[in-house]
Amino acid sequence: MSLKHQRVVVERGPRSGLPIIVAVHSTALGTAIGGCRIATYPDWRDGLDDVLRLSSAMTQKAALAGLPHGGGKTVVALPAGAVLDRRAVLHDVGDVIENLGGIYATGPDVGTGPDDMMTIGERTGYVLCRTGDSSPGTAAGVVASMRAVVADRFGSPELSGRSFAVLGAGRVGSHVVRLLRSAGATVLTADVDPSRRTAMESVGATWTDPRSCLTAAVDVLVPAALGGVLTAGTVPTLRCAAVAGPANNQLATDDIADLLHERDILWAPDVVVSAGGIVHAIATELHHETPAQVTTRIEAIGDTLSGILSAARETSSTPAAAASRLADFLVGTPPTPLPATV
Repeated sequence: MSLKHQRVVVERGPRSGLPIIVAVHSTALGTAIGGCRIATYPDWRDGLDDVLRLSSAMTQKAALAGLPHGGGKTVVALPAGAVLDRRAVLHDVGDVIENLGGIYATGPDVGTGPDDMMTIGERTGYVLCRTGDSSPGTAAGVVASMRAVVADRFGSPELSGRSFAVLGAGRVGSHVVRLLRSAGATVLTADVDPSRRTAMESVGATWTDPRSCLTAAVDVLVPAALGGVLTAGTVPTLRCAAVAGPANNQLATDDIADLLHERDILWAPDVVVSAGGIVHAIATELHHETPAQVTTRIEAIGDTLSGILSAARETSSTPAAAASRLADFLVGTPPTPLPATV
């Protein structure tokens, strides 16, 4: 494996005894930003693989969102059945981040929330979202992206009358469901946690199981849980016209973008679609922008996605390739040459 990261730290937390992994992919545009994920992995090295992918994606996400920041990520790799001393783990995380000297700041991710950021903040000042939930901002960016997707696919940005399958009804997914229903869309949703069913049905969404949600015949599939859902096995089963959602690393491998393209399923790169939360946090907490300015930034995610989808069409490439070229240009890396066309 060719390591392209600026810095990678793996430490056994002295309090928790757990692997604390922090990857700083790039600070070319400024301080690296990226959430703290606490999740179970078969082996801690799987957590290392995850943090390398996620931090690289954060560099693209920040650049494409117009933020003066690079990408980083934290992963706490839990073994199966681990009993978590949460305070001990979060203090271990804070110490590792503090020792990086300010090149990276963290925030909430899978398995963490604002309260956890307060605890990390007891050990380091390089932490975001200590006093607020970033999920409404993420969801707002997702809906802005949806308008760009349906406009590209169906000729109009109107969400009313369109059908969506939201896979994952957690903090972000539940907000997306509510926003789509408020816009007049038909929404099918599922989650591995059945306790979320009542809240989703109360806003008019139809509840189903995760497998049926993934393969539903809808206009847009919305991955809103963990990544890796789009694989060589699942893509042939999809019955949607487009895929756009906030889950990070939706493609199990990079070549899945080509499989989606071959099936004429429009895929909106998750590094663009999921940027609303980090845009809100950075613009509000670090750059002290007004609510109106933040809203404008989040709405601009849709414009960015529209430009990427247009560039992909014009170059006969996938949206993934078009987004990667634009991000490389913005970060200052020479873009990958386009394949020769006849």
